[in-house]
Amino acid sequence: MIKNSPTKKLIIFTICLLALVFSGKFFTYFFSDSARADSLDFSNSAKEITIMDNDFSFVTQTRAITIAEALSEKDIKLSPQDETIPEKDTLIYPGIKIQINRAIKIKIQVDNKTLENYSTAKTISGTLGENNLVIGRLDKVSPDMNSRPQSNATIVVTRINIEEKTVTEDIDFKTTTNTDSKLGWQEKKITQAGAKGSQETKYKITYKNGQEVSRVILEKNIIQPPTAQIVTQGTYMQLGKADKGQGTWYSFQGGLFAASTSIPKGSYAKVTNLASGKSVVVQINDYGPQGKGRIIDLDKVAFQKIAAIGAGVIGVKVEPILN
Repeated sequence: MIKNSPTKKLIIFTICLLALVFSGKFFTYFFSDSARADSLDFSNSAKEITIMDNDFSFVTQTRAITIAEALSEKDIKLSPQDETIPEKDTLIYPGIKIQINRAIKIKIQVDNKTLENYSTAKTISGTLGENNLVIGRLDKVSPDMNSRPQSNATIVVTRINIEEKTVTEDIDFKTTTNTDSKLGWQEKKITQAGAKGSQETKYKITYKNGQEVSRVILEKNIIQPPTAQIVTQGTYMQLGKADKGQGTWYSFQGGLFAASTSIPKGSYAKVTNLASGKSVVVQINDYGPQGKGRIIDLDKVAFQKIAAIGAGVIGVKVEPILN
């Protein structure tokens, strides 16, 4: 064993010195190689790249410096509307992936106008975004937002808006009729004037492209109820001598008219079906009938009031109206 002596100290010093020398040479060698590596120029060396042209993809070698040069080298032509990712002036490095998005011509019908543009988006949603169009929650888009745009196809955006609106509206009055036996049968008078009421109606209104397409009532609140109109109709008839016989029908004016040989034209008569008791008031506007026992020929419309057309001939009582 070597004791702590000058010789031992010399040996330790020599070992340390050698270690320092060796380590200095190692780092000098390492850093000099790195510096040399950093100074190498690979710009003109062959590089492997991937080109993705829409859905077509391939790997190739190129010595080009930029993406634009690489595409030109491979005879890949772009229209002014096509785009590349990264951009065309990007420097090429080994392993770079170049995406080419081909532009297609599209039309968008929106807000009552038609936009014509080019799109490189992969979905309808992306195409609308390229054109700075914001789609509302209720808006409808055709084709579907997630579908792929087609060249020269038209995208239709239908704007849907819904609002709630309260309006004041009139309420029409109803008309009721009563009778008065003291008034002549041709007399009619208003015994109570009608008046419209008013109400507030709340609607849910749906618009498509600014045009109203539906209106649903949500609630109604009556502000002023309407006042009914009452009309009094006279029923008093001063009747002349009754005549019984046969009544027939024919088509003439299509109203409450009849032909008679005994009652003057322009006069009125009450005709009663003897079998059913049904009556009708007619105005005499023609002369007839000529058959034996027949005393009145009713317009088809008048005849139907008291009998079926198929009956043809019925027993009747005819009374001229004198008032």
